[in-house]
Amino acid sequence: MRAAEYDAVIDLQGAIRSAVIARLACGKRLIGEAEPRERAARWLFSERVPTHSTHVIEQDIELASAIAGDQLAPVLPLLPIDPAAEAWADEILPPTGHQPAVLINPGAGWGAKRWPAERYAAVAQSLIANGCRILINVGPGEEPLAEIIVRQTAGAATPLVCSLAQLIAITRRVSLAIAGDTGPLHLACALSRPVVGIYGPTDPSRNGPFGMRFTVLRSPESRRDHSRYEAPEAGLLTIQPDAVLRAANALLYPETAL
Repeated sequence: MRAAEYDAVIDLQGAIRSAVIARLACGKRLIGEAEPRERAARWLFSERVPTHSTHVIEQDIELASAIAGDQLAPVLPLLPIDPAAEAWADEILPPTGHQPAVLINPGAGWGAKRWPAERYAAVAQSLIANGCRILINVGPGEEPLAEIIVRQTAGAATPLVCSLAQLIAITRRVSLAIAGDTGPLHLACALSRPVVGIYGPTDPSRNGPFGMRFTVLRSPESRRDHSRYEAPEAGLLTIQPDAVLRAANALLYPETAL
């Protein structure tokens, strides 16, 4: 990093760890938020930019604008296209197919954000009955969650253990993604796929879907809390499969939504 002799380093994460890494790059300017997510990180920045937006993407734009010297606007990222991954995805979802495909991601970074797999399975059952193809993204260690959905749908849902390139390729082809506050949800957003976000302890006004058609479900009982508890957050458990199914159908079939 030092060999690159950066003119500026910008810390979008606002965490102590990311600020330390940015500091090690020894750039001429180290820019971060005046009030970062982890407040102690601010003391590592050489320039602290006051941000006024709520959503992290809009906050990041404010930081980037401090380098550009101009007001920037959000743009969709240009994610890589891997020919092998695209061919793999074509085998699963052929370009000539007309069946709506829904990608479900039952995992999450920690248990408090994880809506029960049994409820994802109930949503999957109803979507299958309505003619949808259900794919389950299976991250490392998430095989038991996928097994619950496969078992409850009598094998109709398809689990996918895939690389990042393959996940990008398959997400490009789906009609809808359903997940909690996870990387695959935000990847779907970056690929302009409609999403249903199921939120609990994290705040969707800050970390929610951005820039495409989406519906976020969150209980008023939920409070912002990044504590890494293993059990699902109490407010998250008040969200029922019927509510998720209604949100999914409204995005899949907007012409029939009331």
